[in-house]
Amino acid sequence: MAKLYFRHGTVGSAKTLNLLAVAHNYERQGKRVVVLKPRFDTRFGEDQVVSRAGLTRTAHRIIDDDTVIAPDEFRGCDCVLVDEAQFLSPQIVEQLRDVTRASGCPVICYGLRTDFRTHLFPGSRRLLELADSIEEVKTTCAFCNRKAIFNLKLVDGRADLEGPSAQLGSEETYQPVCFPHYLEQLGAEGVRGLIP
Repeated sequence: MAKLYFRHGTVGSAKTLNLLAVAHNYERQGKRVVVLKPRFDTRFGEDQVVSRAGLTRTAHRIIDDDTVIAPDEFRGCDCVLVDEAQFLSPQIVEQLRDVTRASGCPVICYGLRTDFRTHLFPGSRRLLELADSIEEVKTTCAFCNRKAIFNLKLVDGRADLEGPSAQLGSEETYQPVCFPHYLEQLGAEGVRGLIP
């Protein structure tokens, strides 16, 4: 049976670049790849998958929370790649799990593990529960050389914990940070009750 993969990392860890490289490698070998993305991600256009390095491609399918994914539609496909998987609903993740079983096609999901408050996204939580393979795409902290594990939200250059968890941004709004710099940037008041 094919596997469900969850490749997670902080903002700016080259998750989408990795996805695009995997798609390129499959296609270079003459294999069929299907790229999916959630409708919520409209930063670069509804159907565009864009890396910060400037590489881009068009997604084959846009996924809504109520999308029905029929496993049979992936028969003959060699790999399904999903960008911004944190924005998927748990039900969509369960359907992707079924795709691996019914079609024999691996599904590789790329996304954030946690939001800027250090809480799991619902899609990421379900992927952590169901994935056969969980891999971290690593990057360093924006303020030092330690491994980044959190996404720091900045508003006008200052750390902020306000607003919805599902919010689109880029380097101007979010930075990858290590635990000490997450705490430092938020200050004692900012993290009270957030992290035990």
